[in-house]
Amino acid sequence: MINNYKNMAKKFKEEKHLLKALKFYKKAYNCKNGSTDMELLLDIALLYDELGHYTLAEEKYQEILAINPRDCRAYYGLAVLHDNQKEYLKAIHYYKKAIHINPNYDRAYFYLANVYDQIGKKDKAIMYYKKVIEFKPEDCWAYMNLGSIYEELNQNDLALKMMKRSLEINPNHYMNLYNMGVILKKSGYKDETVYYYKKSIEENPYYPSSFLNLAVFYKEQLDYKKAIDVISEGIYYNSETEFLYYNRACFYVHENLLAEAIDDLIRAVELYPNFIDYIKKDEELEPIKKFKEYESIFNSD
Repeated sequence: MINNYKNMAKKFKEEKHLLKALKFYKKAYNCKNGSTDMELLLDIALLYDELGHYTLAEEKYQEILAINPRDCRAYYGLAVLHDNQKEYLKAIHYYKKAIHINPNYDRAYFYLANVYDQIGKKDKAIMYYKKVIEFKPEDCWAYMNLGSIYEELNQNDLALKMMKRSLEINPNHYMNLYNMGVILKKSGYKDETVYYYKKSIEENPYYPSSFLNLAVFYKEQLDYKKAIDVISEGIYYNSETEFLYYNRACFYVHENLLAEAIDDLIRAVELYPNFIDYIKKDEELEPIKKFKEYESIFNSD
């Protein structure tokens, strides 16, 4: 019976009926030897994690470790649980436990690097991403994340080298293309910057930052019409993205399209009310602050 229950659970999980899957996993767990079946315990823990039941997931991982204290998968699962809850010190502890047991655990190195990046320890993040690349030389995400860190640190030559390698592995992923655009712009390659942002948009028009960055690039060239065209296309595909409206409002001001700018600010604030404080302080928006429509909305109590 235990195998039948496990098969039913996996079937429901594949079909995204997670609560039904959990029901059958529990039935399997209550069968003879179910509570010591480590693969079953791992499946239940992963499902609890997917459902956001972190405490119950942790209990199952601890049950695995009570049976086998050297199960690196359980330590990795605990690390992911705490990582998802932004409990980074605990996540680091468990990722390192998984690596201690299995020094070739490339995903543990990858997410350990990501945690160190999140908490600002860039040197350790770099070290662990390099470990990922040792084990998986074709891991484009490790190269891309490493490139992004180098870009943050203004080590732009290294950033460019990492991004080029990432693109060699996966030439059409929108994030690779976007990040290449970021680095090329910083390095002063104007034509190449436009090319990569446009390619990123082509691959995924539902990533609004590509539109924003390309529009801002045109704004910096004082080509406000192109900036408006690009960001308007971005709004077409990402109509609930508040920062696109805010930035288009700024572009409209430069083209003296003040009524359109006010409309966009209203929409931006509807989507993100905290923008009001930014709007009041934004000197770029000064030309519209004398209008009664602005006064009635943004200076009201």
